[in-house]
Amino acid sequence: MGLLDRIEKTEIRDLLGKGWLTHDGMWFYHTCQEFGIERANALNKAAIKSLAPIEMERAKRVLGIDKESIDNFDDLMNFMLAALELTLPDSVFKKIHFSSPSKELIHWDWESGQCFAYKGMKQIGAIDGYRCGVMYRIECWLEALGIRYSMHTRIEGCLMHEKGICEGEIRVFLHG
Repeated sequence: MGLLDRIEKTEIRDLLGKGWLTHDGMWFYHTCQEFGIERANALNKAAIKSLAPIEMERAKRVLGIDKESIDNFDDLMNFMLAALELTLPDSVFKKIHFSSPSKELIHWDWESGQCFAYKGMKQIGAIDGYRCGVMYRIECWLEALGIRYSMHTRIEGCLMHEKGICEGEIRVFLHG
């Protein structure tokens, strides 16, 4: 029996997810130290935007989605939740909630103070100038999937820091 056969899949996902989060945080910290917060934000968003199409293709492949586009809301919602569950360690995935109060509307909210980026940016002292990359990543995923959308609560900085709560809605337009 090989090593990977002895380790639970969730343990592997958590190890890889936490490794990614730690790398992402350290990359942001050192970029911020070297170039300042505004440049770190810009580079972070550029990296997210270029990563999103690759992530979506990989997630579709792993999840067995062979069609080019996702054309109904239930399939989109299921895919997004599955992609998040694959990507995030369980300790993070359990703290962000996505629901659908009506067709073509996705509501998100983080448990109070529990967004990993918010906590990390506070820890490194960059929260005042941080521009949310977490929900921007969701936006980039939608764009990579060819989904038109609008965000309600437009995010400029960090909602958790600015308002004490991070929540909002994404309206998706799958037809027309």
